[in-house]
Amino acid sequence: MRNRLLENLHLPFWLVKDACWALLWKPLGLAMILPTVSLAVYLAVKTRRVMKEFLPNLAIACWITANSIWMCDEFFNLGIKSFSVLFFGAGLLSILLWLFLYFPAEWKASAVEENR
Repeated sequence: MRNRLLENLHLPFWLVKDACWALLWKPLGLAMILPTVSLAVYLAVKTRRVMKEFLPNLAIACWITANSIWMCDEFFNLGIKSFSVLFFGAGLLSILLWLFLYFPAEWKASAVEENR
């Protein structure tokens, strides 16, 4: 239950960070990086023992990290945007693993549960 609460708290952090990026509000956008990335990493670490939960959380942490690098590059023209590709790739690999290893069983279980 607590993980679900933290996941729901995480969403507004992420949305505010990205809205600041879109609106070019640098100070608040930069300030939102730490809580957003920290919470994503915390959720990934917290679920590390349950792969079907860990892999999507890892993908999200990688995505937000990549997104933050890209945002900083656009704000300050640092020339570091290419580093975001590493995190996007890691997130993509993580979610692909989840899709192949865990999604079919989850899909089947949810169909069985709906038919009850």
